[in-house]
Amino acid sequence: MTVRRSALPAAAALLLCTTLAGSAIPAQAATAGDSLPAVTARAETAPLHDDDQGGNADADDPAIWRNAAAPDRSLVIATAKEGGLRVYDLDARQVQSLPAPAPAAPDDAPGRFNNVDLVHGTALAGARSDLAVVSDRGHDRLRVYRIDRDNPAGPLTDVTDPQAAPIFSTSQEEINEQDTAYGLATWTDPATRRSYALVSRNNRTTVALLELVARTGGTVGYRTVRTLDLPAAFRLPGGTSWTPCGEPGELPQVEGMVVDPANGILYAGQEDVGLWRLRADLTGTPVLIDKVREYGVPAAYDEESDECAPTAPDPGHGGEHLTADVEGLTLLTEADGDGYVLTSSQGDDTFALYDRETADDNEYEAGFRVAASALVDGSEECDGAAVLNAPLGRRYPQGLLVVQDGEDTPSADGRDATGFKFVDLAQVMDAVED
Repeated sequence: MTVRRSALPAAAALLLCTTLAGSAIPAQAATAGDSLPAVTARAETAPLHDDDQGGNADADDPAIWRNAAAPDRSLVIATAKEGGLRVYDLDARQVQSLPAPAPAAPDDAPGRFNNVDLVHGTALAGARSDLAVVSDRGHDRLRVYRIDRDNPAGPLTDVTDPQAAPIFSTSQEEINEQDTAYGLATWTDPATRRSYALVSRNNRTTVALLELVARTGGTVGYRTVRTLDLPAAFRLPGGTSWTPCGEPGELPQVEGMVVDPANGILYAGQEDVGLWRLRADLTGTPVLIDKVREYGVPAAYDEESDECAPTAPDPGHGGEHLTADVEGLTLLTEADGDGYVLTSSQGDDTFALYDRETADDNEYEAGFRVAASALVDGSEECDGAAVLNAPLGRRYPQGLLVVQDGEDTPSADGRDATGFKFVDLAQVMDAVED
């Protein structure tokens, strides 16, 4: 979900700045990121346009695939919602565009690619292959692509099992309501070498664990192992209960997710609530690591404005580092086993880093902004992020951070645009560790 700021005078905007039918943002959030260090992007992708002329392409979530044999030829694979998939080289130049699947029938929902993650070394048709796994919100399914950098037809080939069933829906009518597959993270269990996708559900608190299954003929399907529902209402100090504000019938959903492969821990961003830690196999009890600033703020949805507005003063139960929505999650690993869980704080255009170590209770470590430079726009209203702390050739010898920009520089004709920014990871580390 992307924050849409209200076109109100400044004082009113501070009060009513909201997610699209999300919880109201306290006034202090507007300046929360001002004191954080800023980094700048080295490159940016061509803008995408969410209109008929642009193929309804809307940048959302990236993943970074490292070419071990030739790191300079690594790729960034990114979703563009109804625009399908885009594949970029390290100079942010497009090398492939893949459409989302067509509607099942003319009046049905079209394909809509929301999130993407990678699986490495899958046994497929007698060979080991790396895969890109995508949540298709429009069809409530996973789509799976084999990665081959040297394929003349393009590095990604669709290998989805044609018999793959909907994940959450039981009929096309339910699919068209779009309470469907949304956020996504992949995980390979080191004990069994089985690979999984964890998929959240749009407008619901549900997360599903799906095992990826190689089929005869080189395709990939999946089966549901179990599901888990995160809370939709929360007990506050003093015994009152709070439910995040939203459109009637919509529950506080999860989108950004990432799994730490070292311990099988899933980190999940419940957009209007905060950052959760739970087992990737969806057993045990989830732990809320940090809350959004808006946590506990009473608010009401107004149908005419399609916004939520506070109905009482902020009682002060929220956190200090995240402003709704909590969005793109990614894992920044370090050679010594340390590292960070990085998340986009969409509401104030910042990024927060949490200690990867659960023994330290994933404490908050640092934050930063991706600001504009003389050549490249910054990142605002960020939906998705991906980081890789590994050499990527001469351009990014210490690694790469890719972030979505929900408010890219408009085109010359004034059309709204979104895109992706490529940031040298060395610059990020220098900024947050000073």
